[in-house]
Amino acid sequence: MLQLIFLIVLGICLIVGSWQLVVWQGKIRDKKRKYRAASACALEKGKPLLIAGGPWGTKRIRHWLRMPAHGNGDVCLDIERCAIGNHPRGIIADVTHIPFLDKSFGAAFASHLLEHLPDTDSAERALAELSRVAEAVFIVYPSRQSIAAWVKQEHHLWVWQSGNATYLKQRGKSSGKIKERVIIE
Repeated sequence: MLQLIFLIVLGICLIVGSWQLVVWQGKIRDKKRKYRAASACALEKGKPLLIAGGPWGTKRIRHWLRMPAHGNGDVCLDIERCAIGNHPRGIIADVTHIPFLDKSFGAAFASHLLEHLPDTDSAERALAELSRVAEAVFIVYPSRQSIAAWVKQEHHLWVWQSGNATYLKQRGKSSGKIKERVIIE
């Protein structure tokens, strides 16, 4: 009987692990596709690419392994110095108050940033600022199918897109209203 329970638990772990691997690979492909699109857009417009949310993230292991989360872009912006690393044009600033002129960038790329903001109003301000300083905005966010996205305490929002609409929802509030912000990409 104990062996049967062990086999069932092992089977469930293998199924869930495989499912999470597929979800993770899909998000990696999506992030790479959006980064390439943002880079191409900035190049086409003849303006620099802004990376909001620094290429290194806050995990020290990325620095140690020399594996940035995505490309560097021309200018990187984050509220934490370690996320920018030694980028030559790294700016420490809040994404809700970006210190650049309107349409200074051909594109802005924000990867796994919005879900860390405290509320939907802050995320709307961040999207408005990104749209103000860049011709096009590309965002990447955790999948709602990812177990990690559900358990991370620092994720305050759910973010998802459908067509040109970006949806924001406060986590942990059953009556939280969904706010919509349209981004033209």
